Amino acid sequence: MSQFIKEKYWQNGILLTIPPLVFNLIFADKLPAAFRPEIFDKNIPAFITYGENFFRSIVFIFPLFMLIKLQTKSQKAGLVIYILGMAIYFLSWVLLISLPESAWSTSLFGFLAPAYTPFIWLLGLGMIGDRLWLSIPYKWQYYLIPVILFLSFHLSHVFLVFTQNF
Repeated sequence: MSQFIKEKYWQNGILLTIPPLVFNLIFADKLPAAFRPEIFDKNIPAFITYGENFFRSIVFIFPLFMLIKLQTKSQKAGLVIYILGMAIYFLSWVLLISLPESAWSTSLFGFLAPAYTPFIWLLGLGMIGDRLWLSIPYKWQYYLIPVILFLSFHLSHVFLVFTQNF
């Protein structure tokens, strides 16, 4: 396999976005009722919806242009953070799905968990990045800017859903 093919496809950052996207597709309809689109999207200001969707797009498209490697200490730490972050993110969903009426799931901290825990795995993803396919220098800290903006809008959205339903 040529180095170009190996880097372009098998070392592409977009691969690390697949597990959470698949997980969301499989389990989204099992979340408590407040997460159903007809309730979740009700009475959310347009600027929050547009900001959330705009920065979500950047956060999930950006890795398509990212080459990932595990050569430096930072990249290896990023993999650990990514795996730990994915486990915590998945656990936040599992708790909401399996214990929807629990004190955890009906608390602000528990209800918002699927909205703030992605920061961990997205931080790891950014750290694993080595360079971009574009002629732009890559520093993983730059990836955190759209991540923080996305999660700020996303947390605002989920907070409003919480205040409207609990």
